[in-house]
Amino acid sequence: MADIARLTEVIEPEAKELVVDQCMALSRRISDAIDAVEDGGEELVEGTYQLEVSSPGIDRPLTREKDFAAWAGHDANLSLAEPAAGHKKLRGELLGVSDGQVRIEDRKHGRFEVPFAQIQSAKLVLTDKLIAATRPLDTSGAEEILEFTEEEKAQD
Repeated sequence: MADIARLTEVIEPEAKELVVDQCMALSRRISDAIDAVEDGGEELVEGTYQLEVSSPGIDRPLTREKDFAAWAGHDANLSLAEPAAGHKKLRGELLGVSDGQVRIEDRKHGRFEVPFAQIQSAKLVLTDKLIAATRPLDTSGAEEILEFTEEEKAQD
């Protein structure tokens, strides 16, 4: 089984360099970073794998505590490893996260605080509010993406 926390540690610095139409380049950089770590003797992913880099989509999965904080106010579906008050599935408005507890106002069963570690999977629900929140504010200049070499960045 893959160590997601360690993979995130290796991948995230490369992903932070992402520009919208550079998924291919990011895929190569991540692959090179994983290969370098594995060439050093550490196995990040057991066996063979196929790396695919893409946008998470508008109804994206929530995988980190900061995701639950960032998308507070939006609807989400949560699947729990263990039932909370008899419920393994919750759907409703995310209220945020604090002290490792994800808060959600379930549409049918009320307010819940669920330990982050107990969440098996979570995904935003596609709503008009979510679409409005993810719509670009201003797309002018989007066709003129500038790229700089490390040397040019250092001179800046």
